[in-house]
Amino acid sequence: MAVFWLDEDVLDFPPAHLAEANGLLAISNDLRPERLIVAYQNGIFPWYKHEDHFFWYSPHPRMVLLPEELIVHKSMRSIFNQRKFTYTLDTAFERVMRACAETPRGGQEGTWISEEFIEAYTELHRRGLAHSVEVWQGDDLAGGLYGLSFGRVFFGESMFARVSNASKAGLIVLTRALQGTGFQLIDCQQDTPHLRSLGARLVSRNLFLRMLREGLSAPTMAGRWRLSEDTGAIVLE
Repeated sequence: MAVFWLDEDVLDFPPAHLAEANGLLAISNDLRPERLIVAYQNGIFPWYKHEDHFFWYSPHPRMVLLPEELIVHKSMRSIFNQRKFTYTLDTAFERVMRACAETPRGGQEGTWISEEFIEAYTELHRRGLAHSVEVWQGDDLAGGLYGLSFGRVFFGESMFARVSNASKAGLIVLTRALQGTGFQLIDCQQDTPHLRSLGARLVSRNLFLRMLREGLSAPTMAGRWRLSEDTGAIVLE
């Protein structure tokens, strides 16, 4: 398969199934929000920047978490029973993104979350399309995660933890909230033991794209999110 160059004047992507075996589909020299929106709605995401170029991927297979398949192990249930953390949505988006960028990753040198990524995703947050989960221990930001949402699909991007299990607790809270709001799919992108322990699994690219199309048929909950005190579902501010 060929890797496609994306012209600055055209936002459309080649079909995701044309990606190389490692998932690489296309290269661009921009990361503007409009291109990000088109990419995610077609099962494509940017992974990293090299020099002045951004690399766009559609991996096969794809890691997904169906909200109803969430697994909460006994060790995590005790964390919730002890009320070790408190949780918010969309109160510190850029802080969460920068914390994700600063978190060392095993097997990776540096981070793909450059200033261009922070600027573009923060703009999508201002538009109500990118969201963060904050996990607090007292007044300290103990962990969190961020991602995008279109239709009834949440696209997870990155997470961090400064306190053990904080990011996992945040993802559990988010998954339960998404299920209570009628979301059908969480795109996890990459296969990790952390995600598998929560019930995430690999699906083929074709199946992922079918699930994505179904999820995108619902209206997007654009705006600032918060957790309902009554139901724990997501509501708009």
